[in-house]
Amino acid sequence: MSTSERQTHWQNVYQTKGEGEVSWFEANPAISLDLIRATGVKADASIIDVGGGASRLADALSEQGFKSITILDLSEKAFATSRARLGARAAKIDWIVADITRWQPTKTYGIWHDRAAFHFLTEPDDRAAYVRCLRKAVRMGGHVIIGTFAPDGPQRCSGLPVVRHDAGSLGKVLGPSFKLMESRRHDHQTPAGGIQQFQFSRFQRINGA
Repeated sequence: MSTSERQTHWQNVYQTKGEGEVSWFEANPAISLDLIRATGVKADASIIDVGGGASRLADALSEQGFKSITILDLSEKAFATSRARLGARAAKIDWIVADITRWQPTKTYGIWHDRAAFHFLTEPDDRAAYVRCLRKAVRMGGHVIIGTFAPDGPQRCSGLPVVRHDAGSLGKVLGPSFKLMESRRHDHQTPAGGIQQFQFSRFQRINGA
């Protein structure tokens, strides 16, 4: 899928559905916050949330005093939803409209967070491009938190196929420069009452090779 096709798809999703109508909606991103706390970073840490368009993670991080928050997403409409919700706090957040497989980072981050973006990359070339971008963006000693559908999770989401992962498959994609620190199972209850089986894995960058 090309960048323009991805962008059209996600713009349409956020134009036709309310924030709480998409299956991945969560009012409280508790597991993401818990994993971020587990890294031990302080409130001055720089955090990027990949695919975090309308997520409430930025709200929670802002409320907890984090001052360097970046959100990257393909959908301007998703950002409009978040900005309206955040109000004046939105001005303190960096908003980047980009395809993660094409983006060129201009700074480095202490935490890379991705809940349910990576699993949409079904082509090996796109996954490789994602990792190249991640390696440029995550500084030495930085942390990577990736949440995807688990091996027994859904095979499709939002009308698109996904690639399901566990900590082992993510580790192979990231390579030996990233050490697995922990992995957690998470059963997400959708707004419609269904259950989606997720896994969240946390890695730390241990060398720059």
